[in-house]
Amino acid sequence: MTQTRSLLPVVIQPELDLSMDPLLVAAFYQFTALDDHAALQSPIKACCEANNVRGIILLASEGINSTIAGPRAGVMAVLDFIRADPRFADLTWKESSASTQPFRKMRVRLKQEIVTMGVPGIDPCQLVGTYVKPEDWNALISDSATIVIDTRNDYEVDIGTFSGAINPDIKSFTELPAWLTEQLDLESQPRVAMFCTGGIRCEKSTALLKQAGITEVYHLEGGILKYLERIPESESLWQGQCFVFDERVSVGHGLTVGAYELCRACRSPIQEIDKKSSTYLEGVSCPRCHDQTTDAQKSRYAQRQLQVDLARSRGDSHLAT
Repeated sequence: MTQTRSLLPVVIQPELDLSMDPLLVAAFYQFTALDDHAALQSPIKACCEANNVRGIILLASEGINSTIAGPRAGVMAVLDFIRADPRFADLTWKESSASTQPFRKMRVRLKQEIVTMGVPGIDPCQLVGTYVKPEDWNALISDSATIVIDTRNDYEVDIGTFSGAINPDIKSFTELPAWLTEQLDLESQPRVAMFCTGGIRCEKSTALLKQAGITEVYHLEGGILKYLERIPESESLWQGQCFVFDERVSVGHGLTVGAYELCRACRSPIQEIDKKSSTYLEGVSCPRCHDQTTDAQKSRYAQRQLQVDLARSRGDSHLAT
């Protein structure tokens, strides 16, 4: 039976002088049946825009996945608006801060999956691995009997991961199911611990292994972000930075913003050493993508970068950046 959400009035917080206050960044997801998800798109976007909140929200029949940023009052107004729907009453989120707006616009998109794995029949609402709190994660992954798998893409793993974790070396989450089938001996009933940025990819990857019959499947509750927030660096088994999908690019312990930038051609994280490479040209290529793009693509990227440079010279921003 279709549950139609009552369109609550958009809550608009009063104008505040927030020029000196850090912006709140809230990351959240929830798997829940939404057979009317398209009807939620416009009211949620209207609420975000009315409260000066930017970011990206994905809606699908299986739930919601999002990171948004703005003044604390505005972000909380959006979260309250979403949680007013009974299906999102238990929604939780992870908080961090940013000194400047990490998103250039507000997007609310309709998708087939809120995180694309491409395996039919996987439902984390029905079957999922065992959640492990950040405070208990070190003990689990330090046990030599535990197979620890980083479920993220290769460019994410390159800048940081947990000590001893296996890197599947995938370019897309859709490649993970095949890797698991090829690399894990399911008959031996391995003990598997998985982790990802915020936890959502592990909802599906652990559900996949549970469906395949593996008994001991665990995942880091709240993902790397919650671990970096709660676990002191002196006690941490995390090495490096954690890639995030916004203009902050990466965060470290305590969720402090890292020193990485984005290659505007391939959207991979780069450092100053990468920018000194002969294969780096701002907006056009970096050491990771230089040999992966055609001359025609590089020409298009160069034209785009020219527009970015012209906008900068006028003191304007440019959406292509």
